[in-house]
Amino acid sequence: MAGYTPMIQQYLKIKADYQDAFLFFRLGDFYEMFFEDAKKASQELEITLTSRDGGTDERIPMCGVPYHACSSYIEQLIKKGYKVAICEQVEDPKTAKGVVKREVVQLITPGTVMDGKGIHENENNFIASISVKQHTYGLAFSDLTTGENLVTTIENFDDVVSEVYSVGAREIVVASSFSDKSIAMLKDRLGATISFEDEIEKSADIVKDLPDEDMRQTFLRLYTYLKRTQKRSLDHLQKVQPYQLEEAMKIDLYSKRNLELTETIRSKNKKGSLLWLLDETKTAMGGRLLKQWIDRPLVRKSQIEERQEIVETLITHLFEREDLRERLKEVYDLERLAGRVAYGNVNARDLIQLKESLKQVPAIKQLVTSLDHSKAKERAGRIDPCDDLLELLEEALHEDPPLSLKEGNLIKDGFHLKLDEYRDASKNGKDWIAQLEQKERQYTGIRSLKVGFNKVFGYYIEVTKANIHLLEEGRYERKQTLTNAERYITPELKEKEALILEAENNICELEYKLFSELREQVKQYIPRLQELAKMMSELDVLQCFATISENRHYVKPIFSEDNVQVVDGRHPVVEKVMDSQSYVPNSCEMGKGRQMLLITGPNMSGKSTYMRQMALISILAQIGCFVPAKKANLPIFDQIFTRIGAADDLISGQSTFMVEMLEAKNAIINATKNSLILFDEIGRGTSTYDGMALAQAIIEYVHNHIGAKTLFSTHYHELTALEEKLPDLKNVHVRAEEYEGKVVFLHQMKEGAADKSYGIHVAQLAELPADLISRAKTILAELEAGAKEATPATKETPTAVAEEKPAQLSFFETNQPQKMKAKLSNKEQGVLEEFKAMNLLDMTPLQVMNELYKLQKKLK
Repeated sequence: MAGYTPMIQQYLKIKADYQDAFLFFRLGDFYEMFFEDAKKASQELEITLTSRDGGTDERIPMCGVPYHACSSYIEQLIKKGYKVAICEQVEDPKTAKGVVKREVVQLITPGTVMDGKGIHENENNFIASISVKQHTYGLAFSDLTTGENLVTTIENFDDVVSEVYSVGAREIVVASSFSDKSIAMLKDRLGATISFEDEIEKSADIVKDLPDEDMRQTFLRLYTYLKRTQKRSLDHLQKVQPYQLEEAMKIDLYSKRNLELTETIRSKNKKGSLLWLLDETKTAMGGRLLKQWIDRPLVRKSQIEERQEIVETLITHLFEREDLRERLKEVYDLERLAGRVAYGNVNARDLIQLKESLKQVPAIKQLVTSLDHSKAKERAGRIDPCDDLLELLEEALHEDPPLSLKEGNLIKDGFHLKLDEYRDASKNGKDWIAQLEQKERQYTGIRSLKVGFNKVFGYYIEVTKANIHLLEEGRYERKQTLTNAERYITPELKEKEALILEAENNICELEYKLFSELREQVKQYIPRLQELAKMMSELDVLQCFATISENRHYVKPIFSEDNVQVVDGRHPVVEKVMDSQSYVPNSCEMGKGRQMLLITGPNMSGKSTYMRQMALISILAQIGCFVPAKKANLPIFDQIFTRIGAADDLISGQSTFMVEMLEAKNAIINATKNSLILFDEIGRGTSTYDGMALAQAIIEYVHNHIGAKTLFSTHYHELTALEEKLPDLKNVHVRAEEYEGKVVFLHQMKEGAADKSYGIHVAQLAELPADLISRAKTILAELEAGAKEATPATKETPTAVAEEKPAQLSFFETNQPQKMKAKLSNKEQGVLEEFKAMNLLDMTPLQVMNELYKLQKKLK
């Protein structure tokens, strides 16, 4: 380092503490980056890479961005998962001895970004922390933009991954000793940025109410990281709320994706998801709470019914509901406004938004009080209008303040005596200037004479050169010569200028000081504002449920112990996308003697839609919304498991079939008799008989050992015979009819098994070539004829047929290697054993070739 210039030495010393971040190093009007940071940033941001002398023979790579436009560049880097350390000059260059002192004032990361395009108003921006103690995981979340904090303990790492996915955390903080394998899984499955924190604060007020020491330590690791990186007040962080996964319906990572609760599988967009369907909220706070409710449906009947009752009340009070919606439109994001106040980056326009929001609260409180329901009145009683804060903002703030805090025009007249005096001096001074211009025009007779101002010379009198001869000798003092005019000053003008400029400077300084004091006063209201935000967001989501339920003709579900009775149910999202007139509703009945439904029918007939429909109706019911049906009688499900759709997990190196098996395993291990399981065509990823055997074994296991409500769709028609063996399994199918050689899907569920698969008809609908379709029909006829000629003995079990006709490789076949082994000679067997014992991965390619040559010689 000694060979570098003092400034580069300073850079390297600071950079050593921020190895995992881009260091934005302030030099004048630019943030500069050097060395590897410069090379990488120039690629990621598509900016020019230059170089500079650093005191050594080689020039140092360098790139930079203007400080006034840095936010867009920072957003680009954060969006790509990087971190940015902001290094500012912390002393005046004019008074600095040697290199100007610089320090990192903030580390911006994907989980700590506070504003900009990276923050979506209807989504939380959580940062997570995971800790491990023996076989238990601690999981903490914090949203700096809203101040929300959560903590829980989880037994299973897969559940940790699912919970982080649900919350949508973009950054995860762990100890440096955290398992490399677990870190790789978090990166692969979630695409999250991983950060490390080994220090833990001893205590903090926000965790003092947590009864569990492990929970306290888990959150304190995250809190320590936030304090270390943000280097500013975190007063807006709310007390940490503990929760348990068992307090809500458990929906694993795969099921949330398969059911498209908050985003679609294909496009990863909100449009087409359940959240898209439901989001009739009017506030950003309500939009975020709606997503949280969808991610964590309730399992306590009393809580569900309380929400239902308020939704029902809002449906019957149409005018009050519409008035409430209009009022909520005018309520800004109170949670994030409170966060900006605490963070110190709130401006006057933000506080005007806060003021306008508070103006709506008394009317909203009155509206909710007027609803004819005790629970609604009780909620209204908890609404705090914050009248004293509203009064303070009304008195202090100018109605239309500028964005900048140092230009003045922030504070109203009459709020502060000294400010009023300065404003009066400035106004009177400017009036005097205007009068001086008129007086001098009259005295000199020069109509074009004017009094002007610029920041270099201050106030001046300007006379065109054509009129200079009209000036009285010695009246003015020449100050500046222009091409076509001369500029003059007088002692009296300079005296007034000093008074005016002093007043204007004092106005801006005093207004900024008063605004800073106002901001500190508003800070004291943060806890009350956060409570008010919770009340507003809950009301917003409940009115949203009422609006959706009425407009889309949903019904209030009734909860029973064990029976499912959904009459004319509809898939809510598909119904919205389609014309509701053409949507075909379907009923579903499950209960004693009917815990499992085995669904058969052709592709494209609606089996998967029917299964998802059942899950979405259950989720809607348990978040407190009404459901798309004529009648709905439902149990409260503790968990939902799905295996729907097929997709290779290429990142993890897992095939479609392996993904199927892992998702099936997750359901089989964790489901209870109070769960809902959806299995769509299990076993199709392997050979016919392997797949059929696995499907039957899974059905029997779930039926005999779990007893959960299960919808199982399949193309293995042989499985429909299980209805005779398993007392709680019933066959249902989706109707389809042939018309003029083409299949017509009726999308109606009927009792009993389907008679055909109609696969070739579906291929025909997809407009495959006519020759191909014709050939497929011929092959099908030959196969069906061959199947009829088979003896009953060969058709008795799948394994018997597999041995007779080994047309496909079986996943579990073991007989063939045994037969092959028996045909080998002793010498061949010895060579095989020798080859088996080799560790090829520890050998060079040349060594492998030599060993293979030796083995081949032995065989020959």
